[in-house]
Formats: sequence, structure tokens, C-alpha cells
Amino acid sequence: MIKVGFTEKFDVIVCLDGNLPPEEFFNRFEGIPIYAADGAAIKLMKIFVEFEKVIGDLDTLKINGYKDKIPQSKFVYLPDQESNDFDKTLNYAYQQGNKKVLITGFHGGELEHTLNNWSVLMKYLSKLNLCIYENERYAIPFNKDFALPAKIGETIGLIPQPKAILTTSGFKWNLKNESLELGVREGARNIAMNNEVKVELHSGVLLVFMDARIPFAPNI
Repeated sequence: MIKVGFTEKFDVIVCLDGNLPPEEFFNRFEGIPIYAADGAAIKLMKIFVEFEKVIGDLDTLKINGYKDKIPQSKFVYLPDQESNDFDKTLNYAYQQGNKKVLITGFHGGELEHTLNNWSVLMKYLSKLNLCIYENERYAIPFNKDFALPAKIGETIGLIPQPKAILTTSGFKWNLKNESLELGVREGARNIAMNNEVKVELHSGVLLVFMDARIPFAPNI
């Protein structure tokens, strides 16, 4: 069972073209490089946040007249139409040797983009330590048993991707070798009753939602 802690720094922040947090959020990650997925670069420029690379087909930058405002050295031009800019950005992060990745701007645009992002997230689960940030919450995918530090009374969501069988302890509503499945039964709003919650994941993948531990990364 993995004992998850929050004592390490992220290797990189990946920004997607959705709802991004304000400048103050990024100031808490001093020295951590930012990779922008195409149009996310525009949003970062508008809130005066520097990024190291902008990655993708760069169509959004060109259409909106921003391509000439960014140094060529920051471009990672990947025109492949078989993958979206999120996929390209995660793959670039992986190829650069990064492991602990914080993702912002995951949703806030068109719904199909958000749903497609879930698929990309699962694709890189075995390659990267991924963590989504949204509205003071983290979302972390797991495909193995884990013990997670928690605050008593903290809301923790267990969402199957798309199905998982699990046994839990430390929650208000515990499960014993029970199934969660999208469209059937989810565990969206459970409550931590101890300073540590445990999940034995007998099969499947879980997306775990919890309060953010900014600026720290989960050491999965």
C-alpha cells in the first residue's frame, strides 16, 4: 500500500485552455516551469504569468494574433491531429524527464474537451504522477492501494474510472469489497473520520478528490 505524503515539489505545471487560477496561485510555485497547451499561453499572458514552453499545433495562438508576441524559443510545434494539445503537452513533459505534474485549466471550455481530457489523463496514469487543481481541490488518479493523510471532516470523493472494486477504512461510509461504477454507483462526497484514510483497490482506477495541499505534490 502506498503511503501518500505531501512534502515534495511538482516538477512542472501544465496549463490547459480552460479556467485558470489567478496570478497569485502561480506565485506559490516559484522555480517550477510552466508548460502551456496552445491557447493557455494567451490566458497566462493576460494575467502576467511567465511560461517556459507553449506546446501543440499553435492554431489558437495564430488565429488570435498572439503567435508573433511569443519568442520562437518557447514554441514546441506539434501539428499531429491524432492527439489533442493536452496529450501532446503531457507527452512532452514525460519526454523531458518530468514525473510530478500539476494540471490546471482542466475544464471550463467546451464539454467534449473536458470529457476528452479525462481519457488523456487515464492514458498517462502509468507514466506520470498526475494531479489536477481546481477551486482549492486536488484530483489524483490511483490504480493501486493507498493510504492518504486527511483532515477529520474533510470531504473526499472516490470516482471510478469507469469501474473499481474497493475496500475502504477511515471514512464515514466505508466499503467492503464493493463496486463503484459510472452510471451505477459513485462515491462523490464521502467524509474523512480519521487523520488517515485507506483504500484497497482490488481492481480498476479511482479518481480521488480532496482539499488541495498547495504547493505540495503527492508522492505517489
